[in-house]
Amino acid sequence: MKWLFIIPVVVIGVIVAISFYLQPNDFRGCSETPLAGSDVCEAVDAIVVVSGGDTNARTIEGINLYKKGWAPVIVFSGAAQDKTGPSNAAAMRSLALSMGVPSSVIYVEETSETTEQNAENTQSLFERYSFHKVILVTSGYHQRRANLEFEKRAQAVEILNHPARNDQDWTSWWWMTPRGWWLAGGELAKIGAFYIQGARV
Repeated sequence: MKWLFIIPVVVIGVIVAISFYLQPNDFRGCSETPLAGSDVCEAVDAIVVVSGGDTNARTIEGINLYKKGWAPVIVFSGAAQDKTGPSNAAAMRSLALSMGVPSSVIYVEETSETTEQNAENTQSLFERYSFHKVILVTSGYHQRRANLEFEKRAQAVEILNHPARNDQDWTSWWWMTPRGWWLAGGELAKIGAFYIQGARV
């Protein structure tokens, strides 16, 4: 009979552990707007949004952070999913413009097709504009791996995590759908590969 109690507790523990591990958020406890003099809850040099999954949710999250004063510029990174059309970064830029973000504060990186490339290809922008502290925005399930890739390549830049809210692919109830488990499992496998690859270098 005790298994009737132990199994649900274990399952709940696994769900909670996966949820917290995959989506680090450095802004828990911060107010909606930056606080000067705070180690974490202060404005940064740039907001970096990578495409993929629910790109619109990620983009809108980055735009909202910009409008609340978290950074003076936004970087959109992502190649075209459909090679006959504009890049994801260009589409993200168009959405930002339609929401009132000035074109002068938007930078785009249009060649990245993977998270690793997002991290690699934004480095030139970080160096060119002397970004030392940025907010990284992506989907919750993707946040941990994106952070690992960016920290590996942007060692002179402090990366702060801010998962997108209102993501159609990832909600608090992700564990109730097969897609949620597929996304979580895929990310955990890719994170494992990241560490194995690093150990071999």
